[in-house]
Amino acid sequence: MNIKNTDQLIRYSKIYLMACFSLFGLLVMFHNVTDYNSNYEYVAHILSMDTTRINENIRYRAIESPILHHRIYWFIITTEAIFTAYCLIGTYHLYRKINDSAAEFHEAKKFSIIGILIAIFTYYVCLQTVGVEWFDMDTSQTWNAKDWARHIVDFILPVLIFITLKNER
Repeated sequence: MNIKNTDQLIRYSKIYLMACFSLFGLLVMFHNVTDYNSNYEYVAHILSMDTTRINENIRYRAIESPILHHRIYWFIITTEAIFTAYCLIGTYHLYRKINDSAAEFHEAKKFSIIGILIAIFTYYVCLQTVGVEWFDMDTSQTWNAKDWARHIVDFILPVLIFITLKNER
């Protein structure tokens, strides 16, 4: 790695952050496939609303079908696989264009941006919005991933902003 100036360092830092987030996606996918039951159990409890505070006004929202639990969990795993694939491809494209013009490097960001947006959908929309607001996940003492999902969004949102900035010359 021959870093000559700050502009090159900025480009390398974008590649590094995408590689880090791609690694996160790979580890999440590996965990969900090799230890399917641990997170399936989480999803089933949240969807069933069986560990949330009892609020009869929203109890109708509960999904108690194990078949639907599996399908929703596989939907989450699929979105994780898709965002990881896009982030890996995006990292590769950024690396491939590291020494090209600013315009070409900027265009190489497309897959990274798509991957991050899918990750935001997964962790913000699916877990934080639907999990917390619809299934009342934040009231569960044992099956509450609100803070975990928020930490992921707190990382990837600034990465999205940083990646999209067109500050390379």
